[in-house]
Amino acid sequence: MERFSILQSGSFFQSLGEKKMSESRKEFMRLLGDFSTIGIALAASIFIGIGIGYFLDHKVFKGRTTPWFTLIFLGFGIAAGFKNLYMLTKRKDL
Repeated sequence: MERFSILQSGSFFQSLGEKKMSESRKEFMRLLGDFSTIGIALAASIFIGIGIGYFLDHKVFKGRTTPWFTLIFLGFGIAAGFKNLYMLTKRKDL
């Protein structure tokens, strides 16, 4: 008799709906994490390249090569960022 009252009140079906919502939310959060990782990896590699180039230009060579190492390592950073982007998109679980 108690089993019938649970089905009739709808709490059984509400718990099924909450479980489906939880799974879809979990999937959404996983995808959000994956795609934010792509953006962060791209930006971080570019900034690291600029940082290394700036350090070499201003600290190691005392400004004698001012724009060149910054531009060269900016190119390396962009290339590394797109390499990371390519590798992340080729993963099997995306």
